Amino acid sequence: MLKQKKGLAKDSFVFLGSGCYGGKPGGELQRFIKRNDFKGRQVALFGTSGGGVGDEVRAIEELLKPTGALIKGSFYCKGKTFLLLNRGHPSNEELANAREFANEMKKS
Repeated sequence: MLKQKKGLAKDSFVFLGSGCYGGKPGGELQRFIKRNDFKGRQVALFGTSGGGVGDEVRAIEELLKPTGALIKGSFYCKGKTFLLLNRGHPSNEELANAREFANEMKKS
């Protein structure tokens, strides 16, 4: 369960991500964003879905816009869904790209 982090510095860098559920980020992440103050915080977004094209990442960004968060970047890759769809995802290359994204965001 996602909870508010007490004492998190306003200049903290936050990674937020979710799977895609009907084209939207998970409900728990949506509630987490509504319960927390992101004003002035740098945020990197990531997401994965079996059938989507990154809609959940754009939806997270839309939820964060009115909060004053500073979106520094985003990452999306295909994910496995059910048992047969998108077998092999995320691939080794996609995982390497995710690590590269995270490292780039940490440098910013």
